[in-house]
Amino acid sequence: MDSIAATMDGIGRAARAAAVELATASAERKHAALIGAAQEVWARRQQILDANAEDLVFADEKGLSPAMIDRLELTESRIRGMVDGLRSVAEQRDPVGEVIADWTMPSGINIRRVRTPIGVIGVIYESRPNVTADAGALCLKSGNAVILRGGSESFHSSAAIHACLVEGLRQAGLPEAAIQLVPTRDRAAVTEMLRMVQHIDVIVPRGGKGLVGLVQAEARVPVFAHLEGICHVYADRDADLEKARRVVLNAKTRRTGVCGAAECLLIDWQFYTKHGAVLIEDLLAAGVEVRAEGELAKIPGTVKAVPEDFGREFLDKIIAVKLVDGVDAAIAHIRHYGSQHTEAILTENDAAAERFFQRLDSAILIRNASTQFADGGEFGMGAEIGIATGKLHARGPVGAEQLTSFKYLVVGDGTIRA
Repeated sequence: MDSIAATMDGIGRAARAAAVELATASAERKHAALIGAAQEVWARRQQILDANAEDLVFADEKGLSPAMIDRLELTESRIRGMVDGLRSVAEQRDPVGEVIADWTMPSGINIRRVRTPIGVIGVIYESRPNVTADAGALCLKSGNAVILRGGSESFHSSAAIHACLVEGLRQAGLPEAAIQLVPTRDRAAVTEMLRMVQHIDVIVPRGGKGLVGLVQAEARVPVFAHLEGICHVYADRDADLEKARRVVLNAKTRRTGVCGAAECLLIDWQFYTKHGAVLIEDLLAAGVEVRAEGELAKIPGTVKAVPEDFGREFLDKIIAVKLVDGVDAAIAHIRHYGSQHTEAILTENDAAAERFFQRLDSAILIRNASTQFADGGEFGMGAEIGIATGKLHARGPVGAEQLTSFKYLVVGDGTIRA
């Protein structure tokens, strides 16, 4: 433990020193570092795939679920997505130095509120090795140093991707300590990160309920996080059937292990009376286990739901379904069982959609589209470091802009206060 404490202290000190340089690094050098990293990821893709193969063997031995294996597995297509994400972040407007507001007071002083980096970000994540690239890119773009602690199951993949990011920094003449990867699987390193108030300004956990709950409970450093992605889809009485069929199936089955996957389907009684069990039959045909309540439990192929199935993040090919009487009943259910992540309404009724948007306070609310759009890349951020469901500072997809704070620049002309 003493050795890990010393290692983490050294990483923290190096990050703090790098953050000072990054805060004033030009947009051109950050752009060059990200483009260089993207080129390295693609050039070394076979090395990354080989490292990932080692991780998949380790994960299989640990008995990870198919959904978690899906999060972990890299393919050439997913590596291409990583490269595209790095390039997309590189091409975005640099948020550092942006003037958010500018005004002059009657006293004569001029005040500007200007975006500035937060400093050092700590990112603790599980399974998904692509988070290494996403988090590194977004922190660099926003002028922050970052300390990355990937999951034990993605240890080799994350290291291979991290090496590409460091090469990009080196080529651009930026400090290599700007993006550091914790070099151990030992969970004691996580404990140290949560206490490093002298070195880390904010922690971003990205993973399951166990990880995020631990971080929120034990961190002394401020945290951006969401505990669970309990996402709901509500099929309103005025939903278009074909739109609803497409959206429900995509929201649940596109990728079941992501936080934007639908975990509960609420169906209005009048929609069900008009269209029958078609939405549930589509899910069953796609191999989804449908846990149904009440009348819906009579549909052949469904499993009778228990109370614990509502308000549960399955992260698997399982969904809870329930009939509700109107939009207000759907809202009440979501308020009780939701995690304030992402909710969707399927309706052609503007008043119902507006009520849904006004009466719910989840970070992301969607009309007539899949909950799987809860993603920074789909929001035009290039990538995301996570989805924040808290109400202070960052909320929703956390991109480069959300990883900045601000300072006030006040200018006078020999001005004194009366």
